[in-house]
Amino acid sequence: MIKGFGGIFWRTNNLEAVKKWYSEVLKIEIENWNGTVIKPELGNETIFSFFTENNSYFPTEQQVMLNFQVDNLNETIKHLEHIGVPLVKKKEISEFGKFIWIEDPDGRLVELWEK
Repeated sequence: MIKGFGGIFWRTNNLEAVKKWYSEVLKIEIENWNGTVIKPELGNETIFSFFTENNSYFPTEQQVMLNFQVDNLNETIKHLEHIGVPLVKKKEISEFGKFIWIEDPDGRLVELWEK
């Protein structure tokens, strides 16, 4: 029945700052309609997962966490360091891949993942 995600939508109190941050930090080209279309590359996956209210994987006050796949996490970290975006969580390596966390202008944690 479901073919894939049709979009991710959320509210912000500072639209221009959030658009600029996602554009500069994550290189997401934000269009005039305040969004973009991300076309998945062959082999990419989208995880849809539930967490209990008290699960400590990400802050309990944050209801949703974005996770973006990257080609090369080390290159991404270099880019973030170059533009002054600190890591909230240092690189973690597990059987699922390599992960880091950064924080957007609204204080929302964003996870970056190299599979």
